[in-house]
Amino acid sequence: MKRLTLIVAACLIAAACSPQAEPAADEAANAMPAGDGMMADGKMGHMDKMGMMAPAEGDSEATRGYKASMMTMMQDMPAYSGNADVDFMRQMRGHHQAAIAMARVEIAQGQNAEAKALAQEIITAQEREIGVIDAWLAANPG
Repeated sequence: MKRLTLIVAACLIAAACSPQAEPAADEAANAMPAGDGMMADGKMGHMDKMGMMAPAEGDSEATRGYKASMMTMMQDMPAYSGNADVDFMRQMRGHHQAAIAMARVEIAQGQNAEAKALAQEIITAQEREIGVIDAWLAANPG
């Protein structure tokens, strides 16, 4: 159950970082910067999130790897098509690729045997699921 919880948490975090459609004009007008990179609604702006993922002086090799996996995911995420099924599959594929990249950082840099074992399980599961997604997308190009 712990593994499922970790996988779900990773997916939710990744979903929060995926590119979103542009807000409506009235919504954008209400989202003026409010200091410390926060928007009027208390949320961080897209550029602030991207800045947090940029390598920083003093970052460990693991932190640089995790940040790189998130930056790559954000930059490579496909645009939404409006088809819920296709968008789900395309977005989940990007999240799975980022999860694999993060798991590889854990295996290379981590010290805890349980965390490293989970990382390997994540790689195996996510690669299998990417195969399922790719087959589905080939049969359902949208």
